[in-house]
Amino acid sequence: MKSFLSNLFGSFSKPWWVEISTSQPRCLYYFGPFQTETEAAQHQGGYIEDLEQEGAQQIDVTVKCCSEPAHLTVEYTEPSNTMTPVYNN
Repeated sequence: MKSFLSNLFGSFSKPWWVEISTSQPRCLYYFGPFQTETEAAQHQGGYIEDLEQEGAQQIDVTVKCCSEPAHLTVEYTEPSNTMTPVYNN
């Protein structure tokens, strides 16, 4: 019974995402989806490591439960702060 209820409520819940922002390049990245907050947190280290190897600076990470983002990668252009989707879903 517990498994049935878990599956039922799980189908209505929003997925978990790792949201990473960087100051250089000025981007916002979403990685996921994950079924649980713990699963997302376990994977965030690999994403951070990849961005560091690419030279990203001032990396801020948030694990959040939300609907699927419209864009998985957004690059902010200067000086108008407009966003340019780099990768669409």
